[in-house]
Amino acid sequence: MPLLMASTKEQIVRAAERLFAQHGVDGVSLREIGTAAGTANNSAVRYHFGSKEQLIQAIFDYRLPRLHERRRLLISEREPDDLRGWIECQIRAVFEQSELDGSHYLCFVDMLSAHGRRDMFRRMPPEFREAADTLRAQLGSYLEHLPEPLRSRRIGTAMVLIVHVAASREHARFAGHRVLPFAVEVAGLVDSTVGLLQAPVSPAARRAVDEADPADLTFPMFI
Repeated sequence: MPLLMASTKEQIVRAAERLFAQHGVDGVSLREIGTAAGTANNSAVRYHFGSKEQLIQAIFDYRLPRLHERRRLLISEREPDDLRGWIECQIRAVFEQSELDGSHYLCFVDMLSAHGRRDMFRRMPPEFREAADTLRAQLGSYLEHLPEPLRSRRIGTAMVLIVHVAASREHARFAGHRVLPFAVEVAGLVDSTVGLLQAPVSPAARRAVDEADPADLTFPMFI
């Protein structure tokens, strides 16, 4: 749904993002979102969006174009040619989102993951899911020494880590707490993420994979 035609829709989306981030998708009602958005009509949220699922899709529609465009510009400007360069573009784009006034998007995404609601990422527009798949493939090209499924799992874990740390920063800023200087936090997380991805595979990990049922080695990817 387009959000620029009516400020009421944007107010509802921003209120939903904040309340979902704080209380989870199942912890807040559409009526509570409408009240937080300042709408006088108790059924305004249902009128504009129909359901929580459509409202979640509207949050993605509202936030993802800017975030993905910023990552695209960083990649275009820096032309990364190694794992660290690609990871830094991802982390900078995500952390810049956490710096925006009024943003609760990273806390919202972190909540979906932490509360076992990764199914909601299916509400993400296809072009952004494809962009995430392309990024994972690019990272994987630098990690060919890692056997599958450990390679994909590491990349998924790295994406979760980036979002979680950015969400913690976003929450701290909203609460008025001190945070590390932007450059310090980004550089430190780049180091940590590259180290995580490049860590050698232990014999124990290889043995565990070999002994596992292949059907148990699939898992939902974090986008």
